[in-house]
Amino acid sequence: MMLRRGFVLFLPRLVGLLVVACCLVSIVYMLACTPKGDNQQLALPRVHSPTAKEGYEAILQEREEQHRNYIISLKKQITQLKAELQGRSEQLKNAQDQYPDPLDIQLDHSNPEKAQANLLAFLRSQIDKAEVHTGVKLSTEYAAVPFESFTLQKVYQLETGLTRHPEEKPVRKDKRDELIEVIELAVGSLNNPEGDSNAKHHVYTASDFIEGIYRTEKDKGTLYELTFKGDTKHQFKKIVLFRPFGPVMRVKNENVNMADTLINVIVPLAKRASKFRQFMQNFREMGIQQDGRIHLTVVYFGKEQMNEVKSILENTSKSANFKNFTFIQLNEEFSRGKGLDIGARFWKGSNVVLFFCDVDIYFTAEFLNSCRLNTQPGKKVFYPVLFSQYNPSIIYGHHDSIPSLEQQLIIKKETGFWRDFGFGMTCQYRSDFINIGGFDLDIKGWGGEDVHLYRKYLHSNLIVIRTPVRGLFHLWHEKQCPDELTPEQYKMCMQSKAMNEGSHGQLGMLVFKQEIETHLHRQKLSSKKT
Repeated sequence: MMLRRGFVLFLPRLVGLLVVACCLVSIVYMLACTPKGDNQQLALPRVHSPTAKEGYEAILQEREEQHRNYIISLKKQITQLKAELQGRSEQLKNAQDQYPDPLDIQLDHSNPEKAQANLLAFLRSQIDKAEVHTGVKLSTEYAAVPFESFTLQKVYQLETGLTRHPEEKPVRKDKRDELIEVIELAVGSLNNPEGDSNAKHHVYTASDFIEGIYRTEKDKGTLYELTFKGDTKHQFKKIVLFRPFGPVMRVKNENVNMADTLINVIVPLAKRASKFRQFMQNFREMGIQQDGRIHLTVVYFGKEQMNEVKSILENTSKSANFKNFTFIQLNEEFSRGKGLDIGARFWKGSNVVLFFCDVDIYFTAEFLNSCRLNTQPGKKVFYPVLFSQYNPSIIYGHHDSIPSLEQQLIIKKETGFWRDFGFGMTCQYRSDFINIGGFDLDIKGWGGEDVHLYRKYLHSNLIVIRTPVRGLFHLWHEKQCPDELTPEQYKMCMQSKAMNEGSHGQLGMLVFKQEIETHLHRQKLSSKKT
């Protein structure tokens, strides 16, 4: 009974709420559906006005006209896009027909004329792709490919490294032959001009060549611009040549299994027990724990600190359960070449990859794989260019503390340099080392023996792989150049020492340290006065 009475009392309130909700919905609907003009909202005609019907018809007609115009505009845009797409498709098809894709070029021996035509078409397309006739929009100033210039005698180059000079005679045979060929072609072109071959003209020789510039876009080719003397003082002859690069050709596709390829790391040593302890930490982590296919041969000269070195080796053996090591002791004066030679010949197992290493080297597990992949018995030897660390005290002198060794091993201009004048760290099969004749044992002390071995390989038929590697570092240490070295060895040692300390900018800051401190002091005083 009470429930029925409550319901009767609540019913009028519910009806009122529904009426209010319907009114609100109607108002919202009218606001949302009211048609708008271009600049202002169209006023609704009054319901009881005699023009109400005409007003609504006008509004509907205007809205219909707006939709019709919008549809016409969309149709025009679609038609234009279709026409543009068809034009682009035809351009692409014509370009593909004229300049075949390098991957689609097949040297069909059954139809040599077609193969030759396809190749010539591709080579001609390289000229159009290269920056020869017109410029190319570049994103930054660093994206430009610079030219290098040359004369009959010298090459003037930007990328000098540490072993090349801004001005030098072309040492590499391929570069020398390249420039000679280009000059000869240009002279031939000048002496055989297009047109009347019977007309008398000046006979050009290489002595008429003034200078040339050239640059290489590595996916297209090399552009040469050569200038010769003309008929009068202020006249010149200019020849533009282009050597297009051919299509990429597959040479080899093979699986390489290095699971059983052992590396014998040979380290000659005298004293330097603390450095050997640091080396063994790196050897344990990268060689034993991460790689696991490694042998260590230590050739030790003398007896001083020998027990400490043997103790470090034995402790590593016990803690890491590592038995693949050999310790050879020699009671004579240290000779790096002799130590490496004895270590290599001491091996009695099957053919093995030798990694000639020093105690101040840090390597990664990735480098050990590079060592395996870039050597092949009777075919290839590996001469990596390692990254040499600058003096950490100079690099991090403005920091509160010097970072850990692992944090220091960053390849940047401020932290070190590519040691492209060093040939001491190398990987090669033992059979190749024995066949080439090993080291020159007459060389004593520091330096020279590695260059001599490197030259032997260059004079042989083996392929020498020379490349910078990201996983091989020379750790900074103070270098001593003893007086007993020969003048040539001492000079090499001092050059190496000078390169080791810091970058050009960092050493410059040391030179001008007093000047900088004086400037800062003056600035501090002037700020106090103000």
